[in-house]
Amino acid sequence: MAVQERYDTRPFAPDTTAGMGVQLLVLEVLCRAVGMGTTGWLTGSAFAVVTWVVLTLALRRSWTGAFGPANRVTLARTILVGGVTALVADSFERRPPVAVLIALATVALILDAVDGQVARRTGTATALGARFDMEVDAFLILVLCVYVAVPLGPWVLAIGLMRYAFVAASWVLPWLRGALPHSMARKTVAALQGIVLVVAGAGILPRTTAAAAVAGALALLAWSFGRDIAWLWRVRTRPDDGGAGRVRAAVRAPVAGEGRGLSVRS
Repeated sequence: MAVQERYDTRPFAPDTTAGMGVQLLVLEVLCRAVGMGTTGWLTGSAFAVVTWVVLTLALRRSWTGAFGPANRVTLARTILVGGVTALVADSFERRPPVAVLIALATVALILDAVDGQVARRTGTATALGARFDMEVDAFLILVLCVYVAVPLGPWVLAIGLMRYAFVAASWVLPWLRGALPHSMARKTVAALQGIVLVVAGAGILPRTTAAAAVAGALALLAWSFGRDIAWLWRVRTRPDDGGAGRVRAAVRAPVAGEGRGLSVRS
């Protein structure tokens, strides 16, 4: 069994290990180029190690045969998110290089539309890949919320924490784990969160205008979650499924973009 397990991890181990190596290289470049301090470097390094461990374990449990091109795009986005995380952590000790931070976050958001296209065109879409994509999106939104919360207030964190609160609630309310049908409104609201947070974090808007924009994004996200929760509640005991509470519908990611069309809120 041990021999088989080592064999199974071979196809994707080089990708995850290389990803951690590139992440550490990016952190070193940030240290030298923009003067990122020890806090940022340690935070980014911790992010790299945790990502490598979690991703390797997930891939080991869900054998896919190969890492795949779509997952490589998502891994590249993860490296960018690691850079953003390091810069945000460092911003609590020194003035951050706003242009670099916003550039990394913007490219990560743009690439969110690429990995899904790659997965569909290469026929490599998987549930694991979709979950990987969704978790990267959700974490980027949370990190951007931490950054924007400094000038605007801690209420901004509600955007980044809403999805995690939903997941926590699903642990005690199983009907929240039901699949959701495709919704362009959900997808639009999700994409809007990242755009608004990046613009607010860039500092190009007056503080009151930025606060109003983020508050509007938060209100839309609360509406989106509320609508989906109400829908899941209505279908939780459909007569045609024997009360199992499982919805036979296409599963979509509602928080930070619909990813590769395979994700769920939980």
